[in-house]
Amino acid sequence: MSEHQKETAFLRQCILYDNSAERVGLEDRISRVQRDGLCLRRAMWLMALLAAMALACLGYGLIFVENVFYNTPQLIIAIICAVGVGSLFCLLVFLGLGIAYRNNLDQRREECRHLVTRLLESRLGKPVAAPLRDDHLSNGNHGAVPVVAGGNGFLDRAELIVRG
Repeated sequence: MSEHQKETAFLRQCILYDNSAERVGLEDRISRVQRDGLCLRRAMWLMALLAAMALACLGYGLIFVENVFYNTPQLIIAIICAVGVGSLFCLLVFLGLGIAYRNNLDQRREECRHLVTRLLESRLGKPVAAPLRDDHLSNGNHGAVPVVAGGNGFLDRAELIVRG
């Protein structure tokens, strides 16, 4: 499973905690895009297989059959060439469609992130502390800086971050 698929599965699991109609619609749209993407990948494999078979037929004829273009009916050679070129063209179109599906899935994932953020804010409230920026970690000598690791404002444990 790729990182993209793992993140999508995690986001889908996170939105299950929301009981709104928006979650149901978003989950349906994600499922539809993933199903269409899987169907598209299968079609791409079929087109690649057809292109390879057409290439193998022409290669076999050129290597093992003497005077293949003169002894074989032109209709058969034309059909093999048409299947090969058509499948290559379909592969290019399917590649563009796959990019469009990936962009669509990325948009759905962004909607998931917004939904999860709203869900967490409604259940836990707004975040209290802003994240530390890199320029706040300096103490002037570019050495070790103590950073609070606890999230409650108390010094539970301190770690040293060595700036490199």
